[in-house]
Amino acid sequence: MQNYVKNVNFVDMIQDSYLSVPSTAEGLYKDNGSRFISFVYPVETEEEVKDIVADLKKRFHDARHHCYAYRLGYLGDRFRANDDGEPSGSAGRPILGQIDSRGLSDTLVVVVRYFGGIKLGIPGLIRAYKTSTADALDKVGSVEKIAGTWYKVTFGYEEMNQVMKVLKDMDLRQKDQDFGTECSLKVRVRLSYVEDFLKRLSTVSGCSVEEI
Repeated sequence: MQNYVKNVNFVDMIQDSYLSVPSTAEGLYKDNGSRFISFVYPVETEEEVKDIVADLKKRFHDARHHCYAYRLGYLGDRFRANDDGEPSGSAGRPILGQIDSRGLSDTLVVVVRYFGGIKLGIPGLIRAYKTSTADALDKVGSVEKIAGTWYKVTFGYEEMNQVMKVLKDMDLRQKDQDFGTECSLKVRVRLSYVEDFLKRLSTVSGCSVEEI
């Protein structure tokens, strides 16, 4: 655990950047008639993972296995490896291993296997799932992502100039602006900026901030 050091800027205290994949990509590995088709996706939630895996199972309904692994979050603390009927540890773990070897998160890889009639054995399966995954990940590359939190900011018209100045000065992404009887908008704040953001808006009377 990192200790607080006096006179160190809060921005330096939080590691909120991490690597992910910028887009989708496909890879392929063949061995003794079996085909291992890999698909990589940028994802952020388990729901996205479920939807993608379900869609691939429909598209490739005649395939023998649909194995996958993912790691999520800027800390990479949410993950799963699924063998989908292959021998335990022969599919999901090699897929996850390739994601981890590149230091990626918010990343899903699904490998669809068409059985070629010849059993490959556990070493052969590990090699196949690892190589197929690596092919897709090598093609897609990586991109830096910044972890952040969305907040809803509510304020009166008289506070608008103060609020908008804070958002402009901090260069924060906005959406869902509503300037009706009262003003509100949603803003995404980088994790390392949250303390400064909340502190600045706390000085604006009549302004409320809610994490969403």
